[in-house]
Amino acid sequence: MSETETTTLSADPGHDLRRSLGFRDLVVYGMLFVAPMAPVGVFGALDARSHGAVALVYVIATVAMAFTAFSYAQMVRVVPRAGSVYAYARVALGKEAGFIAGWMAMLDYLLIPAVAYLFSGIAMNALVPEVSRWVWTAVAVVVTTLLNLWGVRAAARVGFLVLAMEIVVLLVFVVSAVVVLARDGAERGWLSPLSGDGSQGAFALSAVIGAVSIAVLSYLGFDAIASFAEEVTGGSEKVARAVLFCLALAGVLFVAQTYLVTLLEPLSSAELAARPEAQGPAFYDAVDASVGTWLHDLVAVSKAIGAAFAALAGQAAAGRLLFAMGRDRRLPRALSRTDSGVPRVALLCAAVITLVAAVWAARRDDGMDHLVSVVDIGALTAFTLLHASVVAWFAVKRQKEGPEGLPQKGGGGRRAGGAVSWWRHVLLPVAGAAITVAVIVEASGAAQVVGAVWFVVGVAVLVGQRGRTGVGA
Repeated sequence: MSETETTTLSADPGHDLRRSLGFRDLVVYGMLFVAPMAPVGVFGALDARSHGAVALVYVIATVAMAFTAFSYAQMVRVVPRAGSVYAYARVALGKEAGFIAGWMAMLDYLLIPAVAYLFSGIAMNALVPEVSRWVWTAVAVVVTTLLNLWGVRAAARVGFLVLAMEIVVLLVFVVSAVVVLARDGAERGWLSPLSGDGSQGAFALSAVIGAVSIAVLSYLGFDAIASFAEEVTGGSEKVARAVLFCLALAGVLFVAQTYLVTLLEPLSSAELAARPEAQGPAFYDAVDASVGTWLHDLVAVSKAIGAAFAALAGQAAAGRLLFAMGRDRRLPRALSRTDSGVPRVALLCAAVITLVAAVWAARRDDGMDHLVSVVDIGALTAFTLLHASVVAWFAVKRQKEGPEGLPQKGGGGRRAGGAVSWWRHVLLPVAGAAITVAVIVEASGAAQVVGAVWFVVGVAVLVGQRGRTGVGA
């Protein structure tokens, strides 16, 4: 472990996490949260909006999110702490900015699992309609919460099996699609997934960029890997590599599956644009028409199980965020208590909040719309503060002081400080911030309003904390 890492970890008994995760475990958590077949639900909307160039949309989205992944890799080496962007902003921008970063990320980490649980409940209700979807949703919360309480290592082992199942289903789809395309040919031109199908006129870059603002949301969750920095064996370099690897793997899987399903899609992008009701099930309809109902059902079951375990990874990350903010006394201190190295109090708190939100949404016809419209603003705001942290730490402070203001032994070095690289520490994070701000601007008005209200509430909480003696020390 580097000298930087030894200075940042808590020495307070009962408030430490247990190191037990390896590189594979980190990738499992990241890919579970992202979900290997995340484009399934948004394929139709992206196809209509991009004029048929969905694969190109995901190529650009992967590159766009690479800026954020690179910033995470930079900061986790300097501040290898639970809480990820909260810890980074706290060290680089100040304790108040760190609180706001954590507060905004909390909106994402607590509600994205609720969306995933709801998706699982809806899918299971479709398979077993005699049981209400809110019951299935609650069951998914309880089962995955018990796994998280068991321990991060045990949850990772079970998660690996679920992820393997999802990958196998994706491979079955890929092989089946290739066989159909070789036998029957493509419904659209072979290059149309990258250039558009021409049904809405000539290729339009503006249409592709507009679709990218939706596609980047498929990647939310890979950043959760950084939340486990205090539970990984072998140092923070392993976390940085896992973040970058997870994003690259997700990008390859997303591009491959959207390329193939675009070729199988019997409707043109213009027809999908004219029929909004056909956009949601477009992926499944294309599979039905070309391969068969059996693959439709297989993908549906995989998505139902995979969504629950995506929520498991999200709940685990939310628990680490609450734990870190509790340890720094930005939230109730009880959240920082651990039992055998597991932050069970924080996990239970995250589980209760997620359960309430998920069951509430499951009992409403418009529940999914309400949740989806607000989950993204928190993550994108936190990403923006992440990029700002990279610039502030490397280009302004130049790491002459270690995290929490502690001098680095031996005067720093490459990991603890070193010379600033203007392209790595300024140009790339500034470009990344520009991308996340642009996506926020493209978000729905309802999401922007909810994000603004949550931000104002966070500022009020921060002001209240500053008014109490001893808080913020």
